[in-house]
Amino acid sequence: MPQRYIKKILDARVYDVAIETPLTEARSLSKRLGNNILLKREDLQPVFSFKIRGAYNRIAQLSDEQKSKGVICASAGNHAQGVALASKKLGIKAVIVMPQTTPDIKVKSVRDRGAKVVLKGDAFDEAAAHARELIAKHGYTYIPPYDDPDVIAGQGTVAMEMMWQFSHNLHAVFIPVGGGGLIAGMAAYIKYLRPEIRVIGVEPEDSNCLQAALAAGERVVLDEVGIFADGVAVRQIGEAPWEICKDNVDEVITVSTDEICAAIKDVFEDTRSISEPAGALSVAGMKKYVEREQLEGENLAGILSGANMNFDRLRYISERTEVGEKREAILAVTIPERPGAFKTFINALHKRSITEFNYRYSDSEAARIFVGIQIQAGGHGREDLVQSLREDGYQVVDLTDSDLAKQHIRHMVGGHAPTVDNEKVFQFEFPERPGALLKFLLSLGTRWNISMFHYRNHGAAYSRVLMGAQVKDAELADFEAMLDKVGFRYSNETDNEAYRLFLGAGNGH
Repeated sequence: MPQRYIKKILDARVYDVAIETPLTEARSLSKRLGNNILLKREDLQPVFSFKIRGAYNRIAQLSDEQKSKGVICASAGNHAQGVALASKKLGIKAVIVMPQTTPDIKVKSVRDRGAKVVLKGDAFDEAAAHARELIAKHGYTYIPPYDDPDVIAGQGTVAMEMMWQFSHNLHAVFIPVGGGGLIAGMAAYIKYLRPEIRVIGVEPEDSNCLQAALAAGERVVLDEVGIFADGVAVRQIGEAPWEICKDNVDEVITVSTDEICAAIKDVFEDTRSISEPAGALSVAGMKKYVEREQLEGENLAGILSGANMNFDRLRYISERTEVGEKREAILAVTIPERPGAFKTFINALHKRSITEFNYRYSDSEAARIFVGIQIQAGGHGREDLVQSLREDGYQVVDLTDSDLAKQHIRHMVGGHAPTVDNEKVFQFEFPERPGALLKFLLSLGTRWNISMFHYRNHGAAYSRVLMGAQVKDAELADFEAMLDKVGFRYSNETDNEAYRLFLGAGNGH
């Protein structure tokens, strides 16, 4: 399979609009990891993403008749900008169908490149369905984001450049994976030319469609995908990419949201550029691989695949980097409710720095505090810290890995609600667009009282809400049936430890 792609990659028409991006050494990261780290700067493309390569190569192959009718795609991200710029370069009409949740910066970018934008639906599936309707009506040619040989060949030129830019022994290349177009094109070229180089895909833990397919030996459809790294939020690996990946990808490493945030900071410190979450995946995976293999003195390359991110998301990312770098522990600690107890607790930390401290009076006997504490990079000392505090007589619950604690609880520690009975707690995802929050609240009706609510905009297409409602056990089935009808994805968090410790109706002790 890779052999038939080599000629297509060599013949790919990408440089009419794409640039040969540099392969630069990440000096700080190299020093920290004890290996020579190289970053392929696809974030420097005219559309700040590698997607321009595949989009242009695919559109350039169209017949004159197809070009005369125009092209269309459904995308809220980098592919949309690639199709828009490629079409403008070739003088072809382009229609981009985008979900209504698409951030304004991306809509404006596509329009500025001469494409017509049609906003439809809250999610990709609705936008794609509308694109199919427009194809049937107008005869546009659909430009797929990854599941197409010409798109794959265009993305494969990234590997072609790398191979002539770095002639020394390369131990491994780390490549972000969404639908698989980039890793398929790169794996085909690398394994044909240098089969000894390890090709390693990197996916978010909650969007691991290639890892799941490799484990099953066939393409699988994920039940759901995470929303943080939206550029790779794909439920199933593409059919054409799978035919290459199944035999030419050595392994897939998955990383957490916190690890992605830490990688964004790593990239910034070396390049002074800000990667989007999907763009920093390769660095996050590389760090995990080095730690797992105890690797030293090797040449490792990662693809910085894109830098299209809303500025608003930086606040959220900066909050998560310390945990992602394993330099911070998030703990729930019970201390006596008496004068001098806080000072005694500080002494028990043995000069470790406190990064965050949240407290609300609960009762006269004991206080529950939400505290962030600085630990050694790499997570060393977290277990020792917890054990040391317990030996000093403190009740400690480690919340470092609790997404609910980091996403919501840290921002709303206000004390327990002893007069609230039958509280059930749910976390929701809903589209981040004007009116969505109001629609969400109106959809809940008036049968059940809302007892708690936390919403925070993170500049992403979807937001998370934590909501408490007073629902009797006998009514829970009716309540969840109502939620199903509303249609937003949700999870029941009533038994979540972080909620019970700080916000539940009881005192949490």
